[in-house]
Amino acid sequence: MDEIVNAALAKWPNVPDCYGWLGLDARGNWYMRDDRAQAAGTFTSGVAGAKGSLLQHEKLIAFIQRNYAQDPLGQWFFQNGPQRVYVELQATPFIWRVNEDYSVTAHTGAPARTQRCVLDELGRVYLETDLGFGLVHTQDVVLVAQAVEQGLWVPQEMNSPSLPQRFGYVRSPKRMPA
Repeated sequence: MDEIVNAALAKWPNVPDCYGWLGLDARGNWYMRDDRAQAAGTFTSGVAGAKGSLLQHEKLIAFIQRNYAQDPLGQWFFQNGPQRVYVELQATPFIWRVNEDYSVTAHTGAPARTQRCVLDELGRVYLETDLGFGLVHTQDVVLVAQAVEQGLWVPQEMNSPSLPQRFGYVRSPKRMPA
């Protein structure tokens, strides 16, 4: 976390958490979901306008990504100063980019070491890494196929509905009862 975030947490420790206002899509893009977007439907509903507005401000995106973390329940959030803003995940907590040398980088820019390759029933490719679990960006599936052909990765088949529980993440965080 940024030092400014830690200072804000110390100064204002009891700021309520925020739900439904931030989403991460399956390509690693961040979306701001205002009241209108939330009223239109869930982040993953596919309803026009429900996804929200694509964030494009580079410094804001960098700030979100530096302060992106997981709580003990597997819910992912962005620590915005003293406020925890929970993230709606279209797919997984990480979106992986695969490089020509088969090294892997998260949508946050953090490098990761691949531990397992997973293939679901729809042909989507995921990687478990030292940072966590995530979906491979669609533009990089060809590189994954090359890594598989070279024997670098051996995909394990798993059903997509089992992935959140198996890998410990929550796609749509909810306010927990007190």
